[in-house]
Amino acid sequence: MVLAFDFGARRIGVAVGQTRTGSASAASTLPAHSGKPDWTAVLACVREWAPTRLLVGVPYNMDGSDTSTTDACRAFGEELSRRCSLPVEFVDERLTSTAAYDELRDARRSGARTRRIRREDIDANAARLILETWLRARSGG
Repeated sequence: MVLAFDFGARRIGVAVGQTRTGSASAASTLPAHSGKPDWTAVLACVREWAPTRLLVGVPYNMDGSDTSTTDACRAFGEELSRRCSLPVEFVDERLTSTAAYDELRDARRSGARTRRIRREDIDANAARLILETWLRARSGG
């Protein structure tokens, strides 16, 4: 079991995945306040899913340079590893929020999704894309 996090100043998207099946699903969105995670909620999520590995998306500019939030994402991952005593891997999350929104918008247009798209939906789906990126890299694809 693997958990992936899309860290943000207001919300943290969470996805869960299986290395055996190569599957990933959006799981939830946890609160953050002014860039500070709600650690009680984060740790409860980790306890609930009992993963063996954690992933944290790290944003980069298209040229590979750090963004204004890259350091905060790394700091979140380091603290997450410390608090959970689990390995954390960082995954390049360039454009995942845009791709997550595009997927949700297309599903809504096609009728596969009936309710409106919320920011929480985008964050959880961005975490799913982070996890899928990691699974593909792990399998050599």
